[in-house]
Amino acid sequence: MKNITTKITLFILLAVIVASCNLTSRVPEGKHLLEKNVITVNKEKKNDEEHYLQLFQQENSNILGFHLRLHMYNLAKPNPDSLYHLWLDRKPGRHKTLTFLLSEKQVNRLGHSFVVSGISNFLKKTGEPPVIVDLARVKKSKNRLYAYYYKQGYFRAKASYTIDTVSSKKAIIKYEVVTGKPYIVDSIDVKIQTPALDSLYRRSKADAVLKNGRQYREADFAAERERISNYFKNHGVWKFDPTYIRYSVDTVNTNYRANVDMFIDNENVRTEDSVYVRPFKIYKISKVEIQVNNPYEPNAEVNTTVYNGFTILTNGKLRYKPRALTDPIFITPGSTYSDIRRTRTSRYLSNLKIFASPILINYEEDKADSTGTSLIAKVRLNPKKNYRFNIAADLNHNSIQDFGVQGTMGVTFLNVFRGAETLTLSTRGNIGSSKDSSIKDKAFFNILEYGADAKLSIPRVWFPVNTERIIPKEMLPSTLVSLGVGRQKNIGLDKENLTGVLSYNWTPDRRRTAKFDLWNLQYIRNVNAGNYFNVYRSSYARLNTIANSYTGINQEYFDEFHNLSGSGVYSFINDVLATNTGTSITDADFLEVRRLEERRRRLTENNLIWASNFTYTLSTQEGITDNNFYNFKVKGESAGGLLSLVAPLIKENKNVPVGQRTLFDVQYSQYLKGEVDFIKHWDLRHRRVLAMRAFFGLAVPYGNSNSIPFTRSYFAGGSNDNRAWQSYGLGPGRSGSINDFNEANMKISFSTELRYNIFGKLNGAVFGDLGNIWNIFDDETDPAYTFNGISSLRDLALGTGTGFRYDFNFFVFRFDVGFKTYDPARLTGDRWFKGYNFGSSVLNFGINYPF
Repeated sequence: MKNITTKITLFILLAVIVASCNLTSRVPEGKHLLEKNVITVNKEKKNDEEHYLQLFQQENSNILGFHLRLHMYNLAKPNPDSLYHLWLDRKPGRHKTLTFLLSEKQVNRLGHSFVVSGISNFLKKTGEPPVIVDLARVKKSKNRLYAYYYKQGYFRAKASYTIDTVSSKKAIIKYEVVTGKPYIVDSIDVKIQTPALDSLYRRSKADAVLKNGRQYREADFAAERERISNYFKNHGVWKFDPTYIRYSVDTVNTNYRANVDMFIDNENVRTEDSVYVRPFKIYKISKVEIQVNNPYEPNAEVNTTVYNGFTILTNGKLRYKPRALTDPIFITPGSTYSDIRRTRTSRYLSNLKIFASPILINYEEDKADSTGTSLIAKVRLNPKKNYRFNIAADLNHNSIQDFGVQGTMGVTFLNVFRGAETLTLSTRGNIGSSKDSSIKDKAFFNILEYGADAKLSIPRVWFPVNTERIIPKEMLPSTLVSLGVGRQKNIGLDKENLTGVLSYNWTPDRRRTAKFDLWNLQYIRNVNAGNYFNVYRSSYARLNTIANSYTGINQEYFDEFHNLSGSGVYSFINDVLATNTGTSITDADFLEVRRLEERRRRLTENNLIWASNFTYTLSTQEGITDNNFYNFKVKGESAGGLLSLVAPLIKENKNVPVGQRTLFDVQYSQYLKGEVDFIKHWDLRHRRVLAMRAFFGLAVPYGNSNSIPFTRSYFAGGSNDNRAWQSYGLGPGRSGSINDFNEANMKISFSTELRYNIFGKLNGAVFGDLGNIWNIFDDETDPAYTFNGISSLRDLALGTGTGFRYDFNFFVFRFDVGFKTYDPARLTGDRWFKGYNFGSSVLNFGINYPF
């Protein structure tokens, strides 16, 4: 206790010393460090980012109130090379001695070396110079705040500032804005020179952003200009852009009313030597040409194929089915010109991933049309190579192997069936070295894992029935068919794995995606189920402890060290369950042995899972730099429903009750599963982000199953979950995570993380993770494991901690330290902060952010 108190005291003293460092040591005399900006609008303080972005000067960045980068800058020597020369000339013989040992040139260069200047240069570059109050920038900030409100219709707003010095070298700038009454849009008079555009405008007027009776906002004028322009361009008006739309606003003596005149001019047409004006035209598409370059026959004659009104041009042989080229084209002959169709076409063709970028789509007037209102659309495609090889290798180390070499090798075929399909065939393998005593093979590389996969991607819905009305091609539908096999040797139970998936994907709009697995098949066969107790050592240890606590147990079950032998452990279990041990076993020990045996049977049995699932995702994220968004994902899955209808008709299930029915002598799984995942990010300015994630999942066995397969159950802990516990090391409930791999069929988790920039590409975070897993609606009855209503929420585990992230641009390396803040496995009243120390902490390494 004395040592802990001493450490805490030293830490507090160090924090006080660092915090008391002089922030103004580099502030010149007569100048002031900007300590804080205060913005007041109509006597109300504003702290939102939008207001502070108007200011030309922001205070120095801080991490939870501590100005780390400013301190680093202050620690640097202002002119280390000059100080070096002063040191050099302080003693006449010093310069002479160094010149004798080196040379004059090298002595001078030494002043710019890392030894002399490197640390200071690093501190300056990484740190942040003090923000000095600049009167010119303060005035510009005031004017920008005024302009900000002026653009919102406060034409009579007033802005001012005051500079309050809080010490000899620190100041607070206070900006004050008095807005006055806003102007309201009164009348809107629209004057359109081209009659055809006037008709289009009146058809779309109901969707106008700019409406009378609303407060004047400059953003509404820009949005209305963009809306009208997009509407025209998507309804036949070629070469229209927002610059043809002008506004005139009258606010003179109108009693806070703004009268708006909107003008839409005629088209300006440029020729070689002149410019003239004419009314806009409504264009139609007379012809669509798809020009496909054939790289294998560059000098061949151009062949023409007409398909469904499209003209396909290619040099030499056409290597695609015509439909594969016309399906992605939304621009159709006879249709009205629409710019959005060009966007959709480009997006669809890019999504195929068989054509090289850029994909060019151009229009030109059809000279054969005397009215001059027809366009020819030309789509130019350059196919990629028909195949590409993929080879990768890596060295690894994990809990299974001390050293391993893994690799993948595959080949991808493009346009494999001439319908723009993509086929990928790949193999994977891993050889490793393990010192596990249960492995009889004593060679250096004594564990092996290998497999093969085949994936076929089809750029349409592959289904016997036409689904165009349900999932139109605007949603970019695709089908994925995949098959995979895998095999393990000397790894756990030596699993053999067979997977098969038929999946449909589509995008209703840019924010929403949908995925439907019509069938998702997984067959798992445990080749070496007898190795169970060598893998799940905690189960063996508890059985061994129970067996050694009784004197009447058959001694043939033990080895020379009086531990249960490989066969003895099974004999002991059978005797206990058959009440044939020759001694009295307590009820608690009997139930524990029965539970351990049920878990062994569950984890060693072969699994057949035939499921269907649907996933819907909604995201408001505009790009990778957007830090103010949310993601919502919901998933539903059903397994075994179809098999439950087929199984009774199979001979092997004749007179077999529900719960024991099989397919190919393997009991199939039957369950319902649902998940909800929500992620929200808030941008807090100055490169600070508050991120939150909430997750709920529940899988309910029924019919032929009384538990969920291990591969479809939930676990807690790990670098992307509750970071104060290892993966599979938390739960279920308050049980204490006594198994080697703890899992259950219900999960609740909530995480929040404050991310901030330290300097450069190094970022930090503080986080809190709340969650646990439970058994519910299955064969588990122990109340320590099961969810028993609201009272079980007391078993939610809380982990808190801190971490660092380094941004390598293409990925983020993450390191987190998690501390057990509230541990439900401990006794009630002894759960808070008992594991809050470095000895009980968990180190987490990961790639990219956890959510």
